[in-house]
Amino acid sequence: MSQSRSSNQLVVPQATAALDQLKYEVAQELGIAIPQDGYYGNMATRDAGSIGGSITRRLVQIAEQSLAGTK
Repeated sequence: MSQSRSSNQLVVPQATAALDQLKYEVAQELGIAIPQDGYYGNMATRDAGSIGGSITRRLVQIAEQSLAGTK
């Protein structure tokens, strides 16, 4: 599991593994290699932003589908 200095806290702490898995899936789809040592200092800002943006889009899509299914 990656270490983070972020002060953000997940509402569901068990979601950490799922979010990490999503990060690796998105990075693979975009053709971006995630550092195995967990140090992101050598990763281009554009690449990190692409991964984060794609994760956000996917999470919003999942939430929209979930809300549409409960109506």
